[in-house]
Parts: sequence; structure tokens; C-alpha cells
Amino acid sequence: MNAPRELAVAVEPHWREHGFLRALGSGYWSALPSQPLPEVHWVARSDALAAELGLTDWLRTDAALQVLAGNAPAQTQPSLASVYSGHQFGVWAGQLGDGRALLLGEIDTPLGPQEIQIKGGGLTPYSRMGDGRAVLRSSIREFLCSEAMHHLGIPTTRALAVIGSPQPVIRETVETAAVVTRVAPSFLRFGHFEHFTHTANDRAALKRLVDAVIDRYFPACRDAAEPTLAWLAEVARRTARLMAQWQAVGFCHGVMNTDNMSILGLTIDYGPFGFLDGFDPAHICNHSDHQGRYAYARQPNIAWWNLHALVSALAPAFDGELEANAERLAEAVEPFKTEFGHAIQRLLHDKLGLAAEHEGDGQLIDDLLRLMASERTDYTIAMRRLAEFSSTPEGDNARVRDLFVDRSAFDAWSRRYAQRLRDEHSVDAERRVRMNAVNPKYVLRNHLAEQAIRRAQEGDFSATQRLLKILQRPFDEQPEHEADAGYPPDWAQQLSVSCSS
Repeated sequence: MNAPRELAVAVEPHWREHGFLRALGSGYWSALPSQPLPEVHWVARSDALAAELGLTDWLRTDAALQVLAGNAPAQTQPSLASVYSGHQFGVWAGQLGDGRALLLGEIDTPLGPQEIQIKGGGLTPYSRMGDGRAVLRSSIREFLCSEAMHHLGIPTTRALAVIGSPQPVIRETVETAAVVTRVAPSFLRFGHFEHFTHTANDRAALKRLVDAVIDRYFPACRDAAEPTLAWLAEVARRTARLMAQWQAVGFCHGVMNTDNMSILGLTIDYGPFGFLDGFDPAHICNHSDHQGRYAYARQPNIAWWNLHALVSALAPAFDGELEANAERLAEAVEPFKTEFGHAIQRLLHDKLGLAAEHEGDGQLIDDLLRLMASERTDYTIAMRRLAEFSSTPEGDNARVRDLFVDRSAFDAWSRRYAQRLRDEHSVDAERRVRMNAVNPKYVLRNHLAEQAIRRAQEGDFSATQRLLKILQRPFDEQPEHEADAGYPPDWAQQLSVSCSS
């Protein structure tokens, strides 16, 4: 008889007594308990993130289930909902805040201090006309995309788990409640700073927030001659790099309001997001965005606009004339332009396997994207398959060529591309490895998420966990999951994603 296995000891998270937000004082948040849900159950868990946080064994316990569902306190101190304001679709919306998110607290982890937040924990003082709840559909989408983006190498908030409940929640139809656990060093947004200028009109609170953020999250800026300007420049650079990564992978956020912009340069608040199928620079992934403000190609410009909204909010934190302060702050975010240009150029060079930068590369890349846009060529498939391209005159490029209806246009471009590769003495086999390391085979297409959601709504959560495992290895071939890397089915064209998604 085998000896009995020793039971793992579930190590409780080490909650920090004074987390960053709590230490700022009550003017920045409201303390309140979450509202319990009945008959809670696990829908999905990220074992990879649990391991990184040192919470593997704890996450398997009923105690974790109850805490992350909002049914039991995480610690002796109450959870917090933070207050912020913001511009929504370019219009000042006034006070907003965590309408359905609650910060359970901050824990010590091997990754450093991390905030643990649950989304869907019930009403808060900032819920406005909402019910404070999240539904299974949107929670699964956020869970999967948060982890997918991380494994694509894109800065993002993370998702530890999704918990479900049969409690009904009314959206367009009656759905069931869910809670997603979000993890990040900080959930601070541009809108937190806007709040204390445009809503609260509290210059002292604004200055206290700026100083605390610099000290905690941007300590290198403290040694600069003007720390606030140095910090703002770093925020601009991080935002620029994030936008370049979104564009390069074909990710559309869908609702880039200032309250959805992370001050740390993270992808935050997954709602009506989507990855491009056919390449369309004008693609709008949010059917609530009637003017196309947040279309794919506009995302870098919107980020630039949002940075200037942040500039406007920060001007009162300085002594002196507001107009002069705003001018200096606007100069501080100028690095966004250069940083974005360099970042997107480097990423697109890597995607095409170009090791060096040569004159004419920009035109070569633009011409490929224009050709893809004219035919709505599938972005992810085309970029991945381009790794198979042979630069030799006798090479067979039929699999790449077959992606394009206008074969003559592709042939003309491919001759230029082949010559460009030969000019830098590129070895096709080595280039293929490099390209496959940056061009994902698997992304969270809407139809894949929808299939997992439909199964989950029937009580089968295995499809969500299976899809998570695929998305955690986006650059690997995974032949057993080949169908998940294929073209979207015809029915996927009818999928519609809105702000309630």
C-alpha cells in the first residue's frame, strides 16, 4: 500500500497593514464590505499567476473561494472602493470611481507588493445607476484576456480567478453573477488625478497623490531636478510603448476613457476589447462607440489626447501660473511621440524578421499593411505565416501567397521583401525562429471567448480552463489545438461587444 500523500499547507496571503491606497487617507476611497453571493463556485483559476504570487495551495481552499467571492473578509480591515473622475468618449463625465470593484488589500509576493481587487462585489458609493455586479460573460472575457496579454508580453493587470454564482443579474438579458479577481501593483488611473482637480478641487490632495505615486512607483524620478516632470515623461514613455504593443499585436481596447488609462502603463479594464481578425485600421470593437473614437488606428492618438487631459489635471499641483505650468507639463509628455515611433518601428521590424533598420523599410512595411487592409487579410494568420517565407528565388511561397486575392500585388511586394532579406544576408531558418517568437499563433479571438462562455453558461467550465492553457503559450505551435488558430467561423461575424461585455 502506498504511503498517504502529505496534505499541502495552504499559506495565507500576507496582507500588508498599510497598503498604498489606504495609507493616503479616506479622501481617496470609501471603506465598505462586499455584498455576499449565494452558492459560489470556481469557474477558472490561473495556476500560473498563483504560483508567481506564492498562493498555489491557498487558491485551492474554500477559504480562498469565500474571500475572493466577497463572502468573507480578506483581513481585519474593510475593503475599499476608490474615487476618481474622467473623460468618457472625449466628454467630461465628472465623478466616477470603483462602481463594482473593491480593493481587498495589498499582499507581499515574490513579485513585490500587489493589490488584490475583486470586480463584481456589489454596490459602492460610486456605482451610480449600476448594480455593482459583474456577469459570467464579461468576467470570463476579462480573466482570459488579462492572462493572454501577459503571456504575449504586454503590460497588463492580471486575473487570478473567476467565481460564479446563480444569482441573477440583469443586463440586456438576465444573466448570472460572477466575480473576477484582479491583481496589479496599482489600479491608479489618469482619472484619479483628474478627480482632485476638476471634481474635488483639492490641490493639497492632488499634490499628496502625485508625491506618493512618485515615491512608491517611480522612485528613480525623485532624484531628477524636477521630479514631477520626470515622472510625467516616464508615464508618457510607458504609455507610448503600450500603444505600440497593442498596435503590433492587433489589439483593440474599445473604451480608452481617461478613467481606463493606467498611470503605470498597464492594460486595464477589459470591456469591449477585441483582437483584429481581418486587418482593418478603422475597426471599431465596441458597438457603443458610434463615432469610432476608439477605432484601432486611432488608439495612439487617443492615448496622446488622454495624456494631455492628465497634463491639465496636474497643472494645479505646481506653484505659479496655471498657463505656464500647463505649458511645462505639456512639454514633459512630448517623449510620447518619439517613444511610440521607435517602439512601433522596432516591433514591426521584428514581426517581419528584419534584424536591422534600412532606408525604405517603412515603405515596405506600410505597403504590406495597405495590401492587407485592402483585402481584410487575417492579421494574426498572415503575420505568423510570413515566417515561412523563402527569400531564395527558387523558394515556394504558395502558403503565404494564398492569403491574398490580388496575387500580382503580393508578388510585387514579395520580390521587394525577398531582396530586402537577402540584402542583410538573412538565413531563413534563423529568421523563422525569430519571427515565430514575436508573431503569436494564438490570440483571444471573440469567437473563442464566446465558445468558452456558452459552455460555462451551461455549467461546463472546462473550455475556459482549456483556452487559458492555450493562451499561456501563444507563440508555440500546439498542433493539438490547431483549430483554435484558424479563421473565425462565419457566425462570429455577428458577435457584438459593448461596454456591458
